[in-house]
Amino acid sequence: GKDRLESFYGRTDIVIADRDFVECHAEDIYLPAKEADVAFLIVGDPVCATTHSDIMIRAREEGVTVEVVHNASAMGAVGCCGLQLYNFGQTVSIPYFDENWRPTSFYPKIKYNRLGGMHTLCLLDIKVKEPDFEAMKRGRTVFLPPRFMSVNESSEQLIEAEEVRKGGAYLPDKTLCVGLARLGQPDQCIMAGTLGEVKNAD
Repeated sequence: GKDRLESFYGRTDIVIADRDFVECHAEDIYLPAKEADVAFLIVGDPVCATTHSDIMIRAREEGVTVEVVHNASAMGAVGCCGLQLYNFGQTVSIPYFDENWRPTSFYPKIKYNRLGGMHTLCLLDIKVKEPDFEAMKRGRTVFLPPRFMSVNESSEQLIEAEEVRKGGAYLPDKTLCVGLARLGQPDQCIMAGTLGEVKNAD
């Protein structure tokens, strides 16, 4: 947490910038850099997210010198499964479905990649500091526990997307896919199989 970071860096002015802060108050990150050194630490590589690229562009427009230190990212780590990075097409994000929102905007990109003989990297949704709307109705600000989409959940949603779109982008019981979880951790897991098989894997 914050205390550990401040102890490690020998500072007392570290700000924990959650997603809302980064997306809605980015100027609070780069404008102070006009007067002093500011470091923005993130998980992954900073140039792999449009939000971070936007902050760099806006900072430079304000005359702030930006230095980038690249980091490990799922965009490169996916190569550990044996698929060649050169053969990947467009990357897609798979968002959590709920009862009112079941977007399949990722589907055409997967189909495009498949028609071109390319792999698709599917980045799975995470929910951190997700508001509890029932609590908000009662005037309380409460956040739900963090959620990290599993390969199983994403497989179910990909199967549903094919059933809804019916475009033949992939065949849930035949098309080979690779599921990767906890990359770089001692308990990382890599499994190949059809969506139906991966959906039921542990």
